[in-house]
Amino acid sequence: MVHDMLADLRQSDPDVANAIHGELRRIQSGIELIASENFVSKAVMQANGSVFTNKYSEGTPHKRYYGGNEWVDVVEDLAVERAKKLFGADHVNVQPLSGSPANQAAFFALMEAGDKFMGLSLAHGGHLTHGASVNFSGKLFKAVPYGVSKETELLDYDEIRRIALAEKPKMILSGLTAYPRKLDFKAFKEIADEVGARTMSDVAHIAGLIAAGLHENPCPVTDIVTTTTHKTLRGPRGAIIMCKQEFAEKVDKCVFPFLQGGPHDQTTAAKAVAFGEALKPEFKEYAKQVMKNAKALGDELMARGLRLVTGGTDNHLLLVDLTPKGISGKEAEKALGDVHIYVNKNMIPFDPRKPFDPSGIRVGTPASTTRGFGESEMKVIGECIAAIVEKPGDEAVKEKVKGDVAELCRRFPLYPGMELLS
Repeated sequence: MVHDMLADLRQSDPDVANAIHGELRRIQSGIELIASENFVSKAVMQANGSVFTNKYSEGTPHKRYYGGNEWVDVVEDLAVERAKKLFGADHVNVQPLSGSPANQAAFFALMEAGDKFMGLSLAHGGHLTHGASVNFSGKLFKAVPYGVSKETELLDYDEIRRIALAEKPKMILSGLTAYPRKLDFKAFKEIADEVGARTMSDVAHIAGLIAAGLHENPCPVTDIVTTTTHKTLRGPRGAIIMCKQEFAEKVDKCVFPFLQGGPHDQTTAAKAVAFGEALKPEFKEYAKQVMKNAKALGDELMARGLRLVTGGTDNHLLLVDLTPKGISGKEAEKALGDVHIYVNKNMIPFDPRKPFDPSGIRVGTPASTTRGFGESEMKVIGECIAAIVEKPGDEAVKEKVKGDVAELCRRFPLYPGMELLS
């Protein structure tokens, strides 16, 4: 199917076909360690490239504004029911196009523009949509940030409570993009109850770990929970919103008609497939391996003299402070990219450097685990990262690391059978 589709594309638009070929070659020959990325199954890709891309389906299942939606209703019902089963949620809306719109819908379901809320600071591991001044969350609402302790680099729930008591927010948001430890959703709920606030959790990064029962599930205690459907959940680029039944109508109306028109039905179909995969026993084993690999990679990096923020990880990501090595995150990202190891530059807590040239890199294991890497491969990857960070300009070191990367990729082929003809 993929070959046939690319054959047609190569005839009609060779430039785009060449770009797709180039991207497939890049991911097949490199090690993907960006914590927010993963590799979906061929089945998910096929659903995401299906005839559902042609359809308009404004509305909700069985209540559409256009005709001809009987099969759209089938796949959306499947996606909803499977997500409910995965997370034990009362209500699920699978239509959000991505994580930021999902968060926007959740905000408006719980607050009015101008209301005050608390979220983890972007500089301390939160997301843009958790209150950054350049984002809708910081422009349309009054954001009060909380952060981590300077001494431990961990969330200080006593300090979060102190801020909440002083500020009396309407909502308290828990979530992360670069915090390598577990979140205590019950503690957030207790603080919110004390000040009369609503609760929201953005579990985009750890949704797969939650679905596998390896991290605390916020759905039983949190009013509204959002997540992207890629990252550790290993689905297509998209999002869902889960909530208690009392917020179901508000959430649905905030998605449509307030923020969106028609959903992307091809992505809904792909979400249904991914949720079905996540319900299988082997997904739990995959999620366990993601966490084992993150710990193994972290241990190797520390053994080779690199400092990890918080001293390790409880989830799928590591935040590496490069300050002691005298190299910036931007320089490290570039040097590692040159040897086909892909990470992203990232701020560390209390970072003295600028966001586009920060002191750290963020590293994650979802994609490499999907590829089949285990702890022994993580040891090799840790050696490679440490070698490049230590001598980023040494061509002999780069050539050796390139060879090690190529050997790992040869041993663990990505999408076997999908090698494309040039």
